[in-house]
Amino acid sequence: MPIKRVLVTGGAGFLGSHLCERLVGDGHDVICLDNFFTSQKSNVLHLLNYNNFELIRHDVTHPIWLEVDEVYNLACPAAPGHYQYNPIKTMKTSVMGAINTLGMAKRCRAKILQASTSEVYGDPTVHPQPESYRGNVNPIGPRACYDEGKRAAETLFADYHRKHKLNIRVARIFNTYGPRMHPFDGRVVSNFILQALRNQDITIFGDGGQTRSFCYRDDLVEGLVRLMDADDSVYLPVNIGNPNEFTIKQLAEKVIELTGSSSKLIYAPLPEDDPLQRQPDITRAKEILDWSPTIELEQGLERTIAYFRSIDLADFRPPSPNH
Repeated sequence: MPIKRVLVTGGAGFLGSHLCERLVGDGHDVICLDNFFTSQKSNVLHLLNYNNFELIRHDVTHPIWLEVDEVYNLACPAAPGHYQYNPIKTMKTSVMGAINTLGMAKRCRAKILQASTSEVYGDPTVHPQPESYRGNVNPIGPRACYDEGKRAAETLFADYHRKHKLNIRVARIFNTYGPRMHPFDGRVVSNFILQALRNQDITIFGDGGQTRSFCYRDDLVEGLVRLMDADDSVYLPVNIGNPNEFTIKQLAEKVIELTGSSSKLIYAPLPEDDPLQRQPDITRAKEILDWSPTIELEQGLERTIAYFRSIDLADFRPPSPNH
């Protein structure tokens, strides 16, 4: 396998750091670019010992000139509390980040992958969600800075492909979890695990009947790498996620069981525009990438809980007051 120069934006984040680890292990020259808003330098500290890894502190909303063969564009806060903390900056990260990385890829004639999201489907009226579904998104709601920012990024990728024949990949990532999740990221898995380990009441928004599909981080990274390595005819979006669907209440009960917690469930109003259903149709990923997830929720939660037991929360800075 030829050695490639690979840029990973958002490379010190939860998913980005695992992707960097995988690419370094595969022998590629990896450049990790991150501004450390929601990420931790400790996520990639162990990689600094490798001569095929380098770390750059940089904000992707500003141009940067690098010579690369591939770009994974993962830069953007992904938890509602953090992307809503500075919604304008969130939109700029998605849109300007896409423009800057696409411009670099065009100049270098590099292959480029956009880490999009299941949030492009909004609160879906089609279930499960295939890539052909155009979504049900509120363009002026509190989540729009993320949802519409990612949709705009997909538009830019498609236009660069049509106009400049750029070799693009678009991964629509569904809920992902695992070790190195930021303990204060405000996502449902990390929230529930932290509350359970502290024997605090577990907060469920709504009645707990809303559903999510949880993909373990190793499966997700494998999907991204396969998408990047796929045939050059693969330019349409591909759902990457676990199609096994669980209610939020089921997740909370499973976390309590696995932690042996004495936590009780309490209920709070559902946030505005919070999707009631989320389940990927991964037919395209199976056919094109020969990919499907292998790690079930209980096994993945056990590993994630063990990680949360092992960390010192004092080592983590909340990225925003909304954690």
